[in-house]
Amino acid sequence: MGLTGFGVFFLFFGMMLFFDKALLAIGNILFVSGLSFVIGLERTFRFFFQRHKVKATSFFLGGVLVVLIGWPIVGVVLEIYGFFLLFRGFFPVAVGFIRRVPVLGSLLSLPGISTLVDKIGESNTMV
Repeated sequence: MGLTGFGVFFLFFGMMLFFDKALLAIGNILFVSGLSFVIGLERTFRFFFQRHKVKATSFFLGGVLVVLIGWPIVGVVLEIYGFFLLFRGFFPVAVGFIRRVPVLGSLLSLPGISTLVDKIGESNTMV
């Protein structure tokens, strides 16, 4: 969990510092390795390389590669798109959970936010 958390921190911090290449590269490596340690190498491989997730995996891992090569903005855009494609089946579950949290649930019911959250929460395709 620590590697994954540090990976997310370095990714966020790298974006806040105007897409610093080194921080984004460290964040990518820590996030992917932390995910592998949390759910196991075999499950990580099965998650990323399912037949219906080939497009999402190629965008996500391609973005990691582009960041490591040295084009951080293009790489982060590719990673974010791949991340949303990979985890789009989890978004309705997450929205349902967040709606039950007292303060966050009331924030999600605000007029402008509720329509967006309803769209995310009930659809499995965010393409």
